[in-house]
Amino acid sequence: MDTGYPIIDADGHVMEKDAELHEFLEGRYRGMPRFETYSFFPSLDGWHRGSSIPGKEADVPASRWLDFLEELGIEMSVLYPTAGLALGLCQDPEWACAIARAYNSWVCEKFTRVSPRLKAVALLPVQEPKEAAKELRRAKTELGLVAGLLPAVTFLHKGYGHGDFDPIYKEAEEQDMPLAVHGAPSRGMGFDFFDKFIQVHTLEHPFAILIQFTHMVFEGIFERFPRLRIAFLEAGSGWLPYMMDRMDEEFEKPQRRQAPLVKKKPSEYIRSGQIWTTCEVEEQALPQVLRQFNPRCVMWPSDYPHERLPEMFKRDVPEFLGRRDLSDEEKRLILYDNPRRFYHLEI
Repeated sequence: MDTGYPIIDADGHVMEKDAELHEFLEGRYRGMPRFETYSFFPSLDGWHRGSSIPGKEADVPASRWLDFLEELGIEMSVLYPTAGLALGLCQDPEWACAIARAYNSWVCEKFTRVSPRLKAVALLPVQEPKEAAKELRRAKTELGLVAGLLPAVTFLHKGYGHGDFDPIYKEAEEQDMPLAVHGAPSRGMGFDFFDKFIQVHTLEHPFAILIQFTHMVFEGIFERFPRLRIAFLEAGSGWLPYMMDRMDEEFEKPQRRQAPLVKKKPSEYIRSGQIWTTCEVEEQALPQVLRQFNPRCVMWPSDYPHERLPEMFKRDVPEFLGRRDLSDEEKRLILYDNPRRFYHLEI
């Protein structure tokens, strides 16, 4: 698969283990007994995920990740947590800070220091924004991580447009560090009555993303922090043209006075280069997304090892490169140029 440029995976995942994270706990938690009955992170949504179909990978250490990159002809991957996506549901702020710090030290030691082909994002304890800002600084200056993660679902009863989160955004601008909003939990979004996982999984990522996205845009985050770069991940990209039209329509109405910090049409912020996303390789709406949104702010995610059997991932890049409705330049942007710029990767 000779593309003439290296391919970057903008969103892969690690499968963190409490037994390993325990070794990286600090402060009063260091050396405490670990009760295996209770997990370090809250459940994502109450659905059982602890066993799966035969052949699905449950353990993906750095060595397996490097094998995966070789198998697919990928140069580099940016790694996100799995269980840690539920960090926002931790109700004890002190523990949220402790486990986020432990995770960040762990992912650095076990992955990014093993190979320069493996990069990672930092978990941020949004329960304590000032501590999250400090952790973002440590992630950049001490650990060499490439972004900070804002869990899309929290128990905080406020969105990321709230002024309480300003310390995180100020630090992100100061460090020139991108942030990512990544979904997974489904609690409190109106479909807790679903009794089939296929229904839950269809909506849990996009609903959480749309809630945070709408709050951040209308609360003026992208006006107040013009150098902020935020990716909204794992909901595909087709929602962006819809939301651009929808939010512009709302902004034309008298209720625009409820968004006093927004100085221009929402779509102008959305396509400004501050907002990024990932796409699915088979999205039929992708050409329209590139025309209406911003072709320089869309990236490709493998999402490995989630959801599928290992062999299934091998079809993604060849199928994407074979698409006739995208230009070679657009494919290069999505597979290489855009993730390199978003994460400031040296490659």
